[in-house]
Amino acid sequence: MKKTLLVLALGATTISPVVFADVGIYGRAHVSLDVLDDGKDYQELNLSSNSSRLGFKADTKIDDSLTAFAQIEQEVSFTSGGNDANGVSFATRDTFVGLKGDFGQVRVGRFDSPFKAARNPINFFGDQLGDIRNVTRAGNLRFDERNANTVEYTSPKFNGFTASAALSLHEGVVAGYPANITAGTPPVVTTKKGDSKKDKAYDLALAYKAGSVDLTAAYERYEENAARGERDGIRLAAAYKLTPELNIAALAQLLKHDNDTANPDATVLGVAADYALTAKTTVRGQYLLRDVDATDANASLVAVGVEHRLAKPLRVYANFATVLNDKNSNLTPWQQGRSTNINGSTGEDASGLSLGLRYDF
Repeated sequence: MKKTLLVLALGATTISPVVFADVGIYGRAHVSLDVLDDGKDYQELNLSSNSSRLGFKADTKIDDSLTAFAQIEQEVSFTSGGNDANGVSFATRDTFVGLKGDFGQVRVGRFDSPFKAARNPINFFGDQLGDIRNVTRAGNLRFDERNANTVEYTSPKFNGFTASAALSLHEGVVAGYPANITAGTPPVVTTKKGDSKKDKAYDLALAYKAGSVDLTAAYERYEENAARGERDGIRLAAAYKLTPELNIAALAQLLKHDNDTANPDATVLGVAADYALTAKTTVRGQYLLRDVDATDANASLVAVGVEHRLAKPLRVYANFATVLNDKNSNLTPWQQGRSTNINGSTGEDASGLSLGLRYDF
């Protein structure tokens, strides 16, 4: 829904000219009914709210070469009504203000890092059962983050290429999420002492999108005093539309931690595809292997699904997903991007069946 926000500035004795800003209100209601099995003691029916949200966007054209823009976005639970223990958090998702023009765009705030955005070419099961983050974002090797206090520059598009660079300043705020905080909750304010210059995060990303090709490459580094410790990540993702109906994709990700004894290096390799059976119905599948530099700690994520669009803003889908765990791994296909937060059982395969509905407005 679009509204026009009228801002009146009053002078000393007269009313100044009227300034207009276009303000958009948008949202997403995304829920699913899931049957989840941890392979051991937990076999239950669940209702999950999957990164549902409400947001506000605004932009104002300053002149022919400069536009100001802003966004405030809040996660909303369509299953429990609250987002945290008190139900009072606000602006928990991408929230920023910036300027854009022929030079590209600059924004500041808290939003998906360029490294996180680099998964887009293969993000076929985003916020659903089977989301790739269940294997790419595990333990302390977390890079799919929405960091606070971030300044980001994105270049103009040139022959299909765009470049991004971001710096996250974490003085007084934890970088990423502590182990006892789940995604969707606000950053935790701390009273850190010592050298605050060693808790930053740095991002570089390059994307190419033209015709049937969609490519991304990203690098991210966290300094030694960032939450979860000093670590580096590289991500490559690609998608290619073989035919108007068939889209194939691949991912390669290498993650390294300074404390590689407690947090062994991990490589994730994956392939995915989706195929349009009709103009409104699509089938998709993916396979990802998380190869960990530790004994019997690997895991594989397999997901298949079918989606049908009842209308442009409304879709329904059915997914089956499983994580095949080695004896020292306990990952599941359901913990990322969803309100379901059931832990896996070490050494057991976890699987689920999901019936979902997503309404964008």
